[in-house]
Amino acid sequence: MFNLFSLSWRNIWRHRGRSLLTAGAVGLAVFFTLFYLSFLGAMENSIYNNLTASVGHLQVRVEGYREKREFRDLLIPGVAQVEARLAAQTQAQWVVALEVPALVAGETRSRGVLLIGDRRPAALREAFAKQYLAEGQLPEADDLEGIALGASLARALRLKLGDPVYVYAPGTEGRGAGAYRLVGLLRFPEAAQEARSAYLSLAAAQELAAPGGATRIELHFPFTRYSQDAQLAVVQPQLAASLGPGLSVESWREASPAIAQIFALLTPLVLIFAAIFFGLAGLLVVNTIYLGLLERTRELGVMVALGAGPAQVARMVVLESLLLCSSGAVVGGALGLLTIAALSGGFSLEALYGPVGSEFGLPSVVYLSLRAWDIPITLGFALATGLLAAWWPARVAARLEPVEAMRFTA
Repeated sequence: MFNLFSLSWRNIWRHRGRSLLTAGAVGLAVFFTLFYLSFLGAMENSIYNNLTASVGHLQVRVEGYREKREFRDLLIPGVAQVEARLAAQTQAQWVVALEVPALVAGETRSRGVLLIGDRRPAALREAFAKQYLAEGQLPEADDLEGIALGASLARALRLKLGDPVYVYAPGTEGRGAGAYRLVGLLRFPEAAQEARSAYLSLAAAQELAAPGGATRIELHFPFTRYSQDAQLAVVQPQLAASLGPGLSVESWREASPAIAQIFALLTPLVLIFAAIFFGLAGLLVVNTIYLGLLERTRELGVMVALGAGPAQVARMVVLESLLLCSSGAVVGGALGLLTIAALSGGFSLEALYGPVGSEFGLPSVVYLSLRAWDIPITLGFALATGLLAAWWPARVAARLEPVEAMRFTA
């Protein structure tokens, strides 16, 4: 086996320039596959963190809330007891929210909105403000007079910071109407959301529409990577059983099914590109191995005449292909890992997509991240390229007749 290995290694470097070009093509395929997979991992994590920051990892709502039309039917019964059960079952932080269909008006104009009153832990409040607050501030937890509006909604109502805002919520269980002061302007990726969003403190929203009530509890877990999301499959049924009938526990996937489908498409898309990269590199490998085979036809004929069987000749050709691909894969993989390590501290893509990217929820800073199976997948592609590229030349070599081979003239 050692002699076969040495012979194969010597054969692939007989024409150094051709072999270097071919190994370089395989190395580029490995490099770009690792880079794209790490970029995919970074985008997955960024989108995952942005989405779960908005809707939570899990949501507690009234069972069948999508089919209910009456406001009172959407209220979670015994919010304080539900929070106590959550505190006993999980270490997650949560946001208590009250969503109220309402009419918001300025001095001369009015618009229908979904008014949201929420109570957030300090860390989540700071993250929400950093992500969405454009001007001013969010209403404080005990603020009964401040309100924040979507920036486009404020423009439509011709309101600026400090102006009075009037809210009407008929058919609810609170006062049903209130006057507030505009303290903050919010920007959201979706224009429709920005045009219909209004935020109060939870206390102010409860006073307006449902004393002590809430329609949604968002649970936020300390997950920063998409791969950690698998833990929710264990936590979700446990919480649902603990809360009992009448309440549902939904994951972010169920709350945002359209975005969940994007995650299912990302990895296959990158693997298709990787297959194209390695397919092109494989063509060069086939060419190099076959040309080398033609140039050594007489030599192979002598080997067969001296007793080398078809299987041994075929193994030598396959080994040459694998060594050629492995040489390129090692160099390309090393360069890819060094590049990913250098960029793992984060780099900005704003020069590429500008301010438009934020409107689609794209991250301003990308942190390259390889997942556990990215390297094995890339090496598997390189191995498959070497084996598939050697298949046809190996068959040709195995069928050589020694007499005809020794008479062959290239």
